[in-house]
Parts: sequence; C-alpha cells; structure tokens
Amino acid sequence: MKFINDKDKAAILGRQLAPGETFNFRCHAALACFNRCCRNLNLFLYPYDVLRLSRRLTISTDEFIERHVDVVLRDGQYFPEVLLRMADNTEKTCPFLTDAGCDVYPDRPDACRTFPVEQGAQYEAGTGSRKAVHFFRPPDFCLGQHEEQQWTAHAWARDQEAERYHDMTMRWAEIRRLFQDDPWGTEGPQGAKAKMAFMATYNLDRFRDFLFNSSFLKRYRVKPDLKKKLRVNDQALLLFGFEWVRFIVWGLPSKKIQLKR
Repeated sequence: MKFINDKDKAAILGRQLAPGETFNFRCHAALACFNRCCRNLNLFLYPYDVLRLSRRLTISTDEFIERHVDVVLRDGQYFPEVLLRMADNTEKTCPFLTDAGCDVYPDRPDACRTFPVEQGAQYEAGTGSRKAVHFFRPPDFCLGQHEEQQWTAHAWARDQEAERYHDMTMRWAEIRRLFQDDPWGTEGPQGAKAKMAFMATYNLDRFRDFLFNSSFLKRYRVKPDLKKKLRVNDQALLLFGFEWVRFIVWGLPSKKIQLKR
C-alpha cells in the first residue's frame, strides 16, 4: 500500500492502470520463474495480514510477531513498518515457501495476493479525498506477464479473493496516514501510547486481553452487542483497534468508545 499524491505519482515505477484497463498475466507451475518472486523480499505486512496468518498457523498474534516479523522504525517516521522475516538460507526465501508452493496460500498477505498489481491510496491535495489507484508492476524476470490471459484490476482482485484484504488495508491506510506527523511529543515513538497503538493494530490477541482483563471497560463505555462481538470476531476487533488508535492517540471523537463520567 503506497500513499500517493500528484507530485510523486510520476516517480512510481510500473504502469498505472486506468479504470477498466487490462493487463496480461497468468502464474502457473510450468513457468520457469515459478516461485522466484517469493525470495529476498521486503514484504510489508498490514494488520489484517498478521491476523490472518496467525490464525492460519494457529498461533497467537504475539507469537507470530516474535517468530516471523521484523519491526522497523525508520528515521523520520513515527510508526514502525512491519516486514515478514525471510528464512535464514542463501536465497532468503519466504518462510512459508515449500517445494509445492505457498504453504499459507489461502491466507497469504495482501501484497502477495495482489501481485503483480500494486494498490495505492491517492489523496488529493487540499481536499484530502482518497481513491484507490493500481499499478501493474511485474519484475523483469516474471514470465507470467507474457501469458495471454487478460484482467482488469477489479477482476484480478475478485479472482484472488483480495477484496476484503483491500478493504481492510485501505482502512489501515487511513490510520497510517495520520502518522505522517509526530503524535508522540516528548514521550517519543517508544513510549506507552506508541506501544498501545502497535498492540491495537498488530497484536490483536494481546489487545483483546487488554480490553477484557484490564480496567478498560470500567473506564470506557462500549455497547453490549459490540462487546460480545469483540470477544469472538477478529475483524470487528481489528476495526475497533483502528478506532481506539484514532481516539487514544489523536483524541478524535468516536461513536464506539465513550469515556464514562
């Protein structure tokens, strides 16, 4: 997910796809490059990716982050990037790559699911309005781009069952964009509020424990039907985490979270 404005749109490599524009692509085991794209990656993971992968592996989000994630806070940034940790071998393969292909394929991350199309969020200067944009960006070695099968970005997303991923990633983009400015003040990006924000977006099992086993529900009012949903529905919990970050970090009003008087 890239955040794109008119100024830097020209710097994006790849072909921007107009609505309804087609591209050629088909990936299959007969291609000489099959699975080559699963090596030596900077593969960014979004919150919904971590949630789905941890459930696929039947481990907690806490354990998934410990085993499979590198959390990187770059200079000039105020929220860390989360990258999948590659295997410790000469080719730095994806840890879920097997001889038979992707071992987590039904729950593969958004970036893998969308490949070779990259989705971005373009914000118009002045209005702040957002629209999704798509770029066709296969690497040079990819032979799938020379196949005859044609797709639009919308048809490809539907075929790859990526629509829910795209929706969750775009919702995360709204939160991530707020971190373009420093919200932490003297506390800094390693402080308690920053750790809370990371937990509420990436470490969902620990966040659920926080909601129900701390004083949270004594201090904040959450509607009973939503409370029930948060106990069992992971997607609802993640969306609530996004809402909590907006509320606790920036003080933005929330209909879901009300401070008790």
